[in-house]
Amino acid sequence: MKRLLVGITGASGVLYGIRLLEVLRGVAEVETHLILSRGAATTLAYETDFTVAAVAALADVVHAHDNLAAAVSSGSFPVHGMVVVPCSMKTLAQIALSLGDNLLARAADVTLKERRKLVLVPRETPLHLGHLRHMTAVTEMGGVILPPAPSFYHGPRTIMDIVDQTVGKILDQFAIPHDLFHRWDGREG
Repeated sequence: MKRLLVGITGASGVLYGIRLLEVLRGVAEVETHLILSRGAATTLAYETDFTVAAVAALADVVHAHDNLAAAVSSGSFPVHGMVVVPCSMKTLAQIALSLGDNLLARAADVTLKERRKLVLVPRETPLHLGHLRHMTAVTEMGGVILPPAPSFYHGPRTIMDIVDQTVGKILDQFAIPHDLFHRWDGREG
């Protein structure tokens, strides 16, 4: 059983995190642990018809954002990795600066210190130098920055096709098989 931590912040794009949880719900060998930031609840109401309870029901285990004593705050709790999707610039900065004042930032810090895979899906545009420096710092610590930048070679027709392509890229980072989008097949022109 692989344990995967999923953090959802208040950045725009909470649908990416919800869809990831939906897909992982169908993967028997993955146990999801969810941490929702306070801002995520607000963004859920603005961007989706999902309630906090409905999103929480998609995860196997839910941890309170302010519970620094949760199992996932310790490196002795074995997990396969962590994804923060979407990742706000505030959360990015907390992770880049190793500020563990909430469970999401602490769990990300533990993921890095234990040399486990950390994937951040930053949702902001345009980016200023501070954002880029924080992304560089996380990358230098071993994290992966995976912007939700859609490709169009797979012929997306709906918003969900675009969301699924990013979710598929996240799953690829953790070697979790999927068929969420058509992969580039090297077609000759």
